[in-house]
Amino acid sequence: MHPPMHPLLPVLFPAMRRGALWLCMALGALGGAAVAQVQAQAPSPAAAPGAAAPYKLRIVGGLAGISQYTRKEEPFWNKELSRLSNGRFEAEIVPFDRAGVPGSEMLRLLQLGVVPFGTTLMSSFTAQHPEYTAPDLAGLNPDIATLKTTLAAFRPYLEKALRDQHGVEALAIYVYPAQVVFCKKPLRTLADLSGRRIRVSSSTQADFVGALGGVPVLTGFAQIVPSLSAGNTECAVTGTMSGNTLGLASITSHVHSLPITWGLAVFGANQTAWTALPPDLRALLRRELPRLEAAIWEESERETADGMACNQGAPSCAGGTKGRMVVVPVSPQDDRSRQDILSATVLPRWVQRCGARCADIWNNTIGPVRGLVATPPAAK
Repeated sequence: MHPPMHPLLPVLFPAMRRGALWLCMALGALGGAAVAQVQAQAPSPAAAPGAAAPYKLRIVGGLAGISQYTRKEEPFWNKELSRLSNGRFEAEIVPFDRAGVPGSEMLRLLQLGVVPFGTTLMSSFTAQHPEYTAPDLAGLNPDIATLKTTLAAFRPYLEKALRDQHGVEALAIYVYPAQVVFCKKPLRTLADLSGRRIRVSSSTQADFVGALGGVPVLTGFAQIVPSLSAGNTECAVTGTMSGNTLGLASITSHVHSLPITWGLAVFGANQTAWTALPPDLRALLRRELPRLEAAIWEESERETADGMACNQGAPSCAGGTKGRMVVVPVSPQDDRSRQDILSATVLPRWVQRCGARCADIWNNTIGPVRGLVATPPAAK
């Protein structure tokens, strides 16, 4: 069953009302009609006579139901923007996974202006723009502090590339909680994953799991529990708290604390839509979006720890269901395995998929910070 249509869809995506394919809608928007959606709305009946109507934005946000969206993104756009501007500016937001927007096409829709302001998962770039996935390769960031330094090294390149190649202004970069391994059977070290069928959600996770001797099984989030219950998989890589929310604390027994990946998302604007905004609104967003970004990073770090606490059944569990799982700490052996797999498997396979240009990008951004050199693929 598909989720009900969000009330903003008739405004954001009028062509969807006519049942047209999104691509046709996108091509039809090239004349600037989609960008015009950022204009102010007509005064509501409740507006005071002679009062100017608020200038209203339409925003496509991150994943629905995730704390980063419900506690941070949604309140910022639905409430904080109006408060910060004394009612001059307002916004309405819909999560992209309830908007009927193909995640893999969000960057293209931003480029075309069909979505003037939207959030796109960086993992969705894998097929068409794998170079943008570099900051979150499996095994690269064992903690959020390392992830911050990795992203800081890559961010100038990413922002310039999105602007120059796609006409998209990157206004913020968000992060989701750590993606870790849940297993139905006892687990002492990462080496114990050898031979097990493990749910993964990306090619880089698959590379990491395969290098451990595991069998990666690409599975959608909604299929994690059915797959584990049916015995199609024995373990699953997913978020510490999202796994708890799914009920993994009751159907798996062990969770390893090493973050395999995290999950980054870019909040961007079509450049034409961005420059069409009133200058004071642009200034406000330039000032406040970094604060929203910082709050989302803090929420992700908090939720990563809280998810682990809840899976274990610790007294500090606040946002989830208390389980009785064994939390497996990262051993020195595990950390050595992580580093070896990153350098010998994950990075070379990413370069192989991405090409020689990506090796250059890596060596000029992340490589020096992480002490890893990417070797260009051999010419055929």
